Amino acid sequence: MTEQLKIGFIGLGIMGAPMVKNLINAKYEVYVYDIKQESIKNLVENGAIATKSSLDLGEKVDVVIIMVQDSANSEEAIISDNGVLNTLKKGTTIIDMSSISPLVSQKISKLCEQKGVDFLDAPVSGGEPMAISGDLAIMVGGKENVFKKFESIFDVLGKSKVYCGAVGAGNTTKLANQIIVAGNIEALSEALVLSKKAGLDPKVVLNAIQGGLAGSAVMNAKGPMMADGDFTPGFRIHLHQKDLNNALMTAKELGVSIPVTGLIQQMITSLVNEGKGEWDHSGIATFIENISGVKISED
Repeated sequence: MTEQLKIGFIGLGIMGAPMVKNLINAKYEVYVYDIKQESIKNLVENGAIATKSSLDLGEKVDVVIIMVQDSANSEEAIISDNGVLNTLKKGTTIIDMSSISPLVSQKISKLCEQKGVDFLDAPVSGGEPMAISGDLAIMVGGKENVFKKFESIFDVLGKSKVYCGAVGAGNTTKLANQIIVAGNIEALSEALVLSKKAGLDPKVVLNAIQGGLAGSAVMNAKGPMMADGDFTPGFRIHLHQKDLNNALMTAKELGVSIPVTGLIQQMITSLVNEGKGEWDHSGIATFIENISGVKISED
């Protein structure tokens, strides 16, 4: 096994499962746990080692990676009565790759420090496709020497890894990323609705502007989905809602104004209330379509 390092992995959903597979393919020994037994079974068939609980997992590993949905899930997995921190040995490390509140990351880190356990917050960008291919962008907060210690793991999971600063810096950087992505998707939605109403082919418009200043990774990934009316999820609307909630709460804590983010959050909340929370976040376009009476994908 690579450096004989034993990795624990908690959270085996659409992001966690492919990340585990990539670690196994890189010859790491990976112990897994999830509240859904079927998720564990699927990965055991790919070479992972099952554990009975977070507590059981903590007794067996040198480093634990967490990939869960939100701040409450991270706290449950790490610092609750059944959390992995209770059984980790002094000198081990938790790498929380969930996208959560920076304030919660700092809270968890302080409790880890009291037990002699290192903590990194290392959220990712790229969604399920990049988790599968191992091309995630990873933003890391914590002690720099701890970050360097686990660079080989980050290299398996992502195409880029950037040390951003102290604990919480990783998740603050992820919030900045999510603000930009949300703004891009909303602006792209407006642009394509305008173009469609003017009688233009949205795919031609996308092709024309991709090479200019407006071109972006968001446009390349999400523009064709809007043009086709295909909102099969890569990154779900309700998860972007969670991220913007965290951004707005962090902005309030810091005393800064992010008004456009607040407006987009209201759009997203409306879509979630319509039952579209499981759609891809490119489905934000349907909010603009509905208030404009225009459908981008119609012939």
